[in-house]
Amino acid sequence: MFYYFEELTSTIDEARDEKYRHGDVVVADHQTAGRGQRGKRWSSAPGENLTFSVVLDTSRLRTGQQFAVLQTVALALVDLLGGYGLDARVKWPNDIYVGDRKIVGVLIDHSLGADGMLARSGAGVGINVRQRVFDDRLPNPTSMALETGRTFDLREVLERFHGGLMARFGALGEDGARESLRREYHGRLYRLDVEARFALPDGTPFTGTIRGVEPTGELLMETPDGPRRFLFHELSFVI
Repeated sequence: MFYYFEELTSTIDEARDEKYRHGDVVVADHQTAGRGQRGKRWSSAPGENLTFSVVLDTSRLRTGQQFAVLQTVALALVDLLGGYGLDARVKWPNDIYVGDRKIVGVLIDHSLGADGMLARSGAGVGINVRQRVFDDRLPNPTSMALETGRTFDLREVLERFHGGLMARFGALGEDGARESLRREYHGRLYRLDVEARFALPDGTPFTGTIRGVEPTGELLMETPDGPRRFLFHELSFVI
């Protein structure tokens, strides 16, 4: 079911309500306190983009497998954009880029069950669809409209993404599914095997080459000082 709201503080907060079930989508035309990765505020022009959260029953996954949820959502977004002719890449952990510009932001919210299992997850997604003018404070935004020169029906884009996500998520229980997911995610990684500039949390710059991602979500990188693993908050990309 799709639940539409003119305004919410955050769709991902609303989606925590137990009345929403697996596959339900909470959509807001405007979020007063939309959240992105690392506590950043998600900014979106009302009526021009999609801001929503999808409820997922993740009770068959252990807590150590939660990165598979991020991978599934990210690849479903890559699928969606590819269907519109856009060559999208996953900027670890799961922002979506076209070229060097951000077109989608994702935030995953997990609820824990018993015995080391997940219970349910909310996939909060912001897709820049129609917007052509952005706040100057945003570093590198783009949209489907800017990249293609076309206009898009928001409902159609949302329904296509939802269908693709549910198909991918349903396949997670199949034999070898998570290994296949890992290979696909690696194949779509932004800056994979390309020497590039990064920064540590204190701003210290360094050069490294992304080599892959662990099943737990750690980024594997070759640096001048040798191989290193990074968690989500331990580095930033220099664009």
